[in-house]
Amino acid sequence: MNKSGLSPFVLVCMIFGFVFLYAPIVMLVIFSFNASRLVTVWAGFSTKWYVSLMHDDQILGAAYLSLKIAFINACLSVIIGTMAAFALVRFGRFLGRGVMIQSISSRLVLPDVILGLSILLLFVSLQNTIGWPAQRGVMTIVIAHVTFSSAYVAIVVQTRLAGLDRSFEEAAFDLGAGPFVVFRTVTLPMIAPSLLAGWLLAFILSFDDLVIASFASGPSATTLPMVIFSKVRLGLNPEVNALATIIVALVAVGVIFAGRMLQRQADERAGGKA
Repeated sequence: MNKSGLSPFVLVCMIFGFVFLYAPIVMLVIFSFNASRLVTVWAGFSTKWYVSLMHDDQILGAAYLSLKIAFINACLSVIIGTMAAFALVRFGRFLGRGVMIQSISSRLVLPDVILGLSILLLFVSLQNTIGWPAQRGVMTIVIAHVTFSSAYVAIVVQTRLAGLDRSFEEAAFDLGAGPFVVFRTVTLPMIAPSLLAGWLLAFILSFDDLVIASFASGPSATTLPMVIFSKVRLGLNPEVNALATIIVALVAVGVIFAGRMLQRQADERAGGKA
């Protein structure tokens, strides 16, 4: 046993696990600063690929589109997921509750290819039946992303609502406050960390999605992951390494921030129980 209390075997397994998971990402970051166009041959430190990336109109346009879709998706997912969480936690037993729970849970484990294909078939059927959507684009991608992102938000908010101390809400009702006032002044601030965590999670899931967006998009809408995938298919490109490094940094910041929000929520819940 060492000072950390871990046996040598457990320590070796932990180190191997971290190397296995993060070594490829570290290599990608390192080679994004490679001066050579050959991404596997180190020729010195350089930031020219980041400068070149900032002048690539295709990538910049796709990045703006992905950010816009991710923002809209995150906002809609928080609204829909919060409504679903309230229905499951506060409304007790009602007709269709089991189906609702299963539909939310299934989206978390359903393969992206199956979900994307089903959404594509839905859009094609709607177009043949009612003429909408006339073509697939930003709107269809947002709808597709909301279908699975809202499930993640519902799980996060539901966990917070289930452990919420309702005595504060009951005290507000006793003082004469209406349901909307109680929600706005008492409930909403108490679940705000989970809402923020759900928003960030939905944003990251949408921004990072490739498979479902490929099924739901059309010629007029190409997201950033789709552009990266098309460039990689033509060969390794140093600009893609630089772009991937920026995305990794942004996603890491978002995940860390969301994790802190969830930890804060857990600490508040534990403090309330104490």
